Amino acid sequence: MTAKVEQSESTDGMTAVVPRPTPVDDATGGLPWIDDATGVAPKDARELSKLFFDRLQELEEGTHAYAYARNTLIEMNLALVHFAAARYRNRPATDHEEIVQVGTIGLIKAIDRFDLSRETEFTTFAIPYIVGEMKRFFRDTSWAVHVPRRLQELRVELSKAKEHLSVLLDREPTVPELAEHLELTEEEVLEGLVAANGYTAGSLDTPYNDAESSAEGEGRTLADAIGECDPALELVEDFHSLAPLIEELPERDRVLLELRFGEELTQAQIGERLGYSQMHVSRLLSRTLGRLRAGLLAQA
Repeated sequence: MTAKVEQSESTDGMTAVVPRPTPVDDATGGLPWIDDATGVAPKDARELSKLFFDRLQELEEGTHAYAYARNTLIEMNLALVHFAAARYRNRPATDHEEIVQVGTIGLIKAIDRFDLSRETEFTTFAIPYIVGEMKRFFRDTSWAVHVPRRLQELRVELSKAKEHLSVLLDREPTVPELAEHLELTEEEVLEGLVAANGYTAGSLDTPYNDAESSAEGEGRTLADAIGECDPALELVEDFHSLAPLIEELPERDRVLLELRFGEELTQAQIGERLGYSQMHVSRLLSRTLGRLRAGLLAQA
């Protein structure tokens, strides 16, 4: 006999989980059957998740039982995605449902990589994956060019300040007025305003007309009028060469690179997240970067 869970509404509105006997069902791999995993109360979800993770490690991937265990874990822990997505609910021009979908990808990655032997709560392990996937989504879809996080945050503050001061002054605020309101220097305000230009980008195919093109009697595009050889383009080949080298790294080293250069965390922050000392993180990063450097030199 296996335990089947019977769900009922508790006083706090959440779904309580009450085990009851039921015939063995091969499709569940001996796990409790849960009709609506999204309605399981958080406390029960934590306990059941441990049971499901323990069984998932024993089940064969591709079987019905494995799919049931994995899908139930996803549904039981969707509350973590909604919790993480709540911090972005006031973000302009962002579909909340899309954020949840992106966060769910992070949740699935966390489930596939979680190991009970880590002796870490799954919620603690999963949140960085979920939030990291959301941040990556915003980084890929919101900014046309890479802008440091400090300036991205300043753009938001400037936008709020401009809106607030425009109402008070009945006109657009000046740079000095913005600087005084935000308690910043005028140079910092100007830097933030310039960085805001990276939020959107115009097409190089935009028609461009000037005295020269009019005289020649033919239309030109913006690409014909601006730009010159960018020395940074020489780095593109290096980036393509790095990709297969990074794929060959152990998962821990890839996670370190993602946290350091993708999420731009400090070594101390990485250490706190992974349970390492700052010195150990420094040594691991140095070794990993040295390995990548050696790989590039070998290719050259």
